[in-house]
Amino acid sequence: MRALPIRRFLRNESGATAVEYGLLAGLIAVALIASFIALGNTTQGLLAAGGAANVMTDQAATIP
Repeated sequence: MRALPIRRFLRNESGATAVEYGLLAGLIAVALIASFIALGNTTQGLLAAGGAANVMTDQAATIP
C-alpha cells in the first residue's frame, strides 16, 4: 500500500519545469558574470596608459 504514493510521487512532473527554468537562469547568470569579468579586464587594459586608446590618439594627432 505504501508503494502507491511513492510511485505517484515519482511520476509527478509538475514542479520539474520550474526547476529546469531555475537551473537555466542560474547557468545564464554565471555565463554573463564570467563574460563581464573577462571583458572588463580586457577593456581596462585597452584604456589604460599606453593602451590602444592612447596609440590611436597619438596617430590621429599626426594626421595633417
